[in-house]
Amino acid sequence: MSVPPANPLINNPPDWLTRGAPHLWLPYTQMQTTPMALPVVKTDGVRLTLDDGRELIDGVSSWWTAAHGYNHPHIREAVTAQLEKMPHVMLGGLAHEQACRLASRLTDKLPGDLAHVFFSESGSVSVEIGMKIAVQYWINSGKPGRTRFVSFKGGYHGDTLATMSVCDPEEGMHSLFKGAIAEQFICELPTDEDKAAALDAFLAEHKSEIAGIVTEPLVQGAGGMLIHAPITLKRLRNLADKHGILLLVDEIFTGFGRTGTMFACEAAGITPDIMTLSKALTGGTLPLAATIARAPVFEAFLGEDAGKALMHGPTYTGNALACAAANASLDLFETEPRLDQGAAIEAQLKSGLEPARDIPGVVDVRVLGAIGVIELESIAEPDAMKRRFVEEGVWIRPFRNIVYTTPPFTIGEDDLAQLTGAMLKVCAEFAPD
Repeated sequence: MSVPPANPLINNPPDWLTRGAPHLWLPYTQMQTTPMALPVVKTDGVRLTLDDGRELIDGVSSWWTAAHGYNHPHIREAVTAQLEKMPHVMLGGLAHEQACRLASRLTDKLPGDLAHVFFSESGSVSVEIGMKIAVQYWINSGKPGRTRFVSFKGGYHGDTLATMSVCDPEEGMHSLFKGAIAEQFICELPTDEDKAAALDAFLAEHKSEIAGIVTEPLVQGAGGMLIHAPITLKRLRNLADKHGILLLVDEIFTGFGRTGTMFACEAAGITPDIMTLSKALTGGTLPLAATIARAPVFEAFLGEDAGKALMHGPTYTGNALACAAANASLDLFETEPRLDQGAAIEAQLKSGLEPARDIPGVVDVRVLGAIGVIELESIAEPDAMKRRFVEEGVWIRPFRNIVYTTPPFTIGEDDLAQLTGAMLKVCAEFAPD
């Protein structure tokens, strides 16, 4: 048995792929049945170049990270300059300029008094840190019994043991771990007044157990690109305030312009108690995440007692190269018209994907910011569908029952038209008879 199986899209795999693929365990992949991954040798702008010279327009921004496209010279130069001086230094007892500058710049851009930044290396870890902060906040405040979380059906917050517990347990990825992870309260998002009233009553009954409410603002990404109105987030802020519960907003996907504003919570006019950021934070260049707390949360960790401190310390927290990339990415948001580009993408996605409503098997078409989604009744042959997108010259990754695009903000009209055209064409080819 060959693991992974041969890929019909690869005629002559390079030696490094042939030798390495059997040893490389890929994410979210059944290694026995999924064809060998495509060999990428170069990225530039919105394009991936394969080993054989073919180019693909990247329609998903490498899992929603490459906001400025690939290899933007400003980010590349910033990382190169930092590498020549200092690639990394521990933040235990030491500090460096890139981390300090990034922390202060983020707090200047974030709403309200979100002013205290803890860095880590991945989105999942940043959410776990946020959960840990919430639990310890109540311990430090003399209420140690508040250890559980409310999260929502359709939600996704990561793949670590703690973050799996606040994902939708029915969505499939984490159902195997029932009994091994903490049981949280998984509720309906308050998308209407009746659901808000039900959540209000639930919180009133259980607030003495609850450390925080965890939610994705405006879009539940990995749960199926499920979009909800800003009023839903406003209701959550009001309910958290009413019942004295911390609100944790996971902006890992939505942060940095993806939904139309710099941060999705701005659309609702709210400030969460804790926010998490990652993905586009470094412009898709290096791994970095941030957990940011409001002043009252941070202040609960202060005192003469060393035991009240946050005892958490990833080895590469605040890595200098990653922080340099993130600072350069913020420069680009300040000097180039990223939000305007996102608005133009939104308009083109709405017009470009609208004809999908006439394709048999299409359940819904939805667009928010630089996110375009075609929801299908089902996808019976996902690997075959992925192959067809490659044949059309685009990199689009259907999952569950959706075909979606989240392109870089720098994509041109013609390239975006090729993406939406491929989505329409391939969905029509796979439509039920």
